[in-house]
Amino acid sequence: MKVAVFGGTGFLGRRIVERLLDKGFEVRAVSRQARRVTGSEAKAPEQVKADILDRSSIGPAIAGSDAVVNAVSLYVEHGGLTFERMHVTAAADLASAARQAGVERLVHISGIGADPRSTSRYIKARGRGEDAVRNSFPDTIVLRSAVMIGPDDAFLTTLVRLVRLLPVYPLFGQGATRLQPVYVGDVAEAVSRLLADPSQDVSTFEVGGPRILRYRELVREIARRFGAHPI
Repeated sequence: MKVAVFGGTGFLGRRIVERLLDKGFEVRAVSRQARRVTGSEAKAPEQVKADILDRSSIGPAIAGSDAVVNAVSLYVEHGGLTFERMHVTAAADLASAARQAGVERLVHISGIGADPRSTSRYIKARGRGEDAVRNSFPDTIVLRSAVMIGPDDAFLTTLVRLVRLLPVYPLFGQGATRLQPVYVGDVAEAVSRLLADPSQDVSTFEVGGPRILRYRELVREIARRFGAHPI
């Protein structure tokens, strides 16, 4: 099976690429910048430069693929790049192109709690994106992930740095937000299993870590492990 992974050089995407290669898939890593993805000469992905925000570049990038994975993400809006544009419009464009290209399977990475009625711009866009993708590619498999952690992540690495640096650590809302951190490699494994088993009759999956923590508990655990004592 040939799989095109959009966001194939990103935090999650490159792990998906590596996992699929290890399992014998033929992989095409699609990204805006042609950066190398880890792999041996015997197991190296095809590198394709394309931009999910540019409709004209999507078709050629997925041509000949049996499956497509959308692992593109945006956590901070800047300039004209909004959650709506990335997670709704661009995601739907990719799904539409996949359907027109005769792609058999589409895995769309979303987030736990995605809800088109949410007051959060990010969560709302994630929810609207799921609906838009399914309107374009009805058999889409949606994989909702909890916050992902791992080497060079944007969440835990920053949190550790701030806890070690700041004498006082701000906890908005008393740090009551619940999190279920999941190792990024486990999310990549979930994607590979969904692609390997075409018999799945469930269209939405959620993946999280083994523990549910309040944000303040996570901060305290990090502080304890690093010998920091923020107030």
